[in-house]
Amino acid sequence: MITYVSIGLLALLSLSIPVGIVLFLLGFGIDTFFSPFPLIRGLGNLVWSTSNNATLIAIPFFVLLGEILVRSGIATRTYAALDRWVSWMPGGLVHANVATATIFSATSGSSVATAATVATVAMPQAEKLGYDPKLFSGAIAAGGTLGIMIPPSINLIVYGFLTQTSIPQLFLAGLIPGLALALGFIVITMIICTIRPSLGGERRVFPFPDMLRALVHLVPIIVLFTVIIGTIYKGWATPTEAAAVGVAGAVAIAAMFGGVSISMFGEAILGTIKITSMIMLVIIGASFLNFTLASAGLGRELQEFLGGMGLTPLMTIFVVVCIYIVLGFFIETLSLMVVTIPIIVPLVIEQGFDPIWFGILMIVLIEMALITPPVGLNLYVVQGARKSGTMSEVMLGAIPYVIAMLLMVVALIAFPQIALYLPNALQ
Repeated sequence: MITYVSIGLLALLSLSIPVGIVLFLLGFGIDTFFSPFPLIRGLGNLVWSTSNNATLIAIPFFVLLGEILVRSGIATRTYAALDRWVSWMPGGLVHANVATATIFSATSGSSVATAATVATVAMPQAEKLGYDPKLFSGAIAAGGTLGIMIPPSINLIVYGFLTQTSIPQLFLAGLIPGLALALGFIVITMIICTIRPSLGGERRVFPFPDMLRALVHLVPIIVLFTVIIGTIYKGWATPTEAAAVGVAGAVAIAAMFGGVSISMFGEAILGTIKITSMIMLVIIGASFLNFTLASAGLGRELQEFLGGMGLTPLMTIFVVVCIYIVLGFFIETLSLMVVTIPIIVPLVIEQGFDPIWFGILMIVLIEMALITPPVGLNLYVVQGARKSGTMSEVMLGAIPYVIAMLLMVVALIAFPQIALYLPNALQ
């Protein structure tokens, strides 16, 4: 069965069949060839119970929140404000890419949306100021990955839903690793641009009064993030309710800066419908696949297989890391999560690891998949925004940031408290 699932998954994806449909087809195949019971008879109830879960309402709200902030012009103002605060460091405007991605990660919940936002705003500046296109675009692609780590994160919501893990605890667990990764990206950029200053472009120092005035454009975003996360952690709102509050806050910020219009709302709602429909199809397909895998006994088969190898818990984790790195080259990130969660997570928990810690470790590995070819979505998003040059330049520019992610993986395995400190402290 393990061979069937692996070969079937790769074969169907290679035919460019939509991922949600692939998950259903795999489930039908498992039902037909490996189950003595007609599992398909439970499909209707399973689809209804999955899509009727109130937790998932948070997804369209968070997507809409990010769409409003992007389409109302808030991104441009945020980028210009951060430029005034970070461009004095070696690397100059490259740090504004990472900083802007970090800020928008705290509101959008999507890596691709974050990368697209920053790339659209930043790429014209790179050409005008003479930055190295490889490092500049690689930093945007890497910074965009923070969208699924720093809360609120759509991927963490999906992980929590599929594993029945506390979403507020996952949000807490992702905060320190997400900020640490952002800091790591900045440090790596500084090191590279100190060794080769020509890659970093011009370092600019702005008058302090200009820097203070620029804070006007940062305060609303920071307040919005504080309201969303604060209401969740204080117990005043569920993640779904906090997302609704966030949408109202985003509309208020857009109105404050004159970005509200009928066309903006129309574009934001249409974008939300498209993204949410794709996510829901994948989640429902994953739920059906999870059901058939569990009923057919794949989890038990995999545990027996790995158990026969005599691996220690630590060795098992390193095998899982290698699996995710390899699969990340070929499978889109959300799909990679929902396909592997029903197989890998029970095995990891059986070995005594914390599911919240593993969720954060998985997200770092998923982030890596976003900037590694041939399927790294953020690479294509950034290249599309560049409208010039080659894809290989973006790929080469992302390599230093992949190394930073690998170091974070090692740090999380060696020191699990990086992810677990805040959940344990505030529980």
